[in-house]
Amino acid sequence: MKLLLLAATTLLLSSMAHAAQDPEAVFNRSCGACHNGQLPMAPKKGDTAAWTPRLAQGMDKLVQHVTDGYNAMPPRGLCTDCSAEDFQAIIQWMSK
Repeated sequence: MKLLLLAATTLLLSSMAHAAQDPEAVFNRSCGACHNGQLPMAPKKGDTAAWTPRLAQGMDKLVQHVTDGYNAMPPRGLCTDCSAEDFQAIIQWMSK
């Protein structure tokens, strides 16, 4: 019984781990148009000086901004199939 429970838990966790999309792929298809420097008010990927004050707001606030839209960013940041987990991973990837 314990082995069955362990196998089910492992399967569930592995399926959850694969639910997130690749941050770089999402950036290239949805975020890069603005976050590659074309839109001056959007923090550029890798610009730690621009990202530091944003990250200080907390990840929940940043994910909310992406989800709801913020300033010139449209709701969901043009990624209609992204989850909150995806947005978090993309923000972390862009801020480095």
